[in-house]
Amino acid sequence: MTKNQPAEGPQHVVYQVRLPLSKRTIDLVAGLIRRRRNQLGTRWRKLAPGAQAVIVLAVLRHDQRLADMAGGNHVSASTVRRWVLEVLTLLSARAPQLAGR
Repeated sequence: MTKNQPAEGPQHVVYQVRLPLSKRTIDLVAGLIRRRRNQLGTRWRKLAPGAQAVIVLAVLRHDQRLADMAGGNHVSASTVRRWVLEVLTLLSARAPQLAGR
C-alpha cells in the first residue's frame, strides 16, 4: 500500500526562470557585488555573488515575486529585497549622470 501525502506536505517547489542575459551581464553584476562585499569586509554570505546576481537580475528583468525567488534559494523575501536594493545602488553609482533625471 502506498501512503498519499497531503498537498500541504513538506515538499519544496523549485521555481526556475530562463534569463535572456549574457554571461557578461551576470559577471558585471557579480563583480560589483564581490567588490562591495570586499569593501564591507563581510566574511560570509548565504550565496555566492554569482548566484545573488542571477536572483537579482531575475527579479529586475522578469519582475519575479521576491517570495518566489527566495523560497527556491533558501533565503527570505526580505533578503532578496535587500539584495535588489543593493544591486540597484551599485548600478546607479556606475551612472551618476542619470541620478538627476
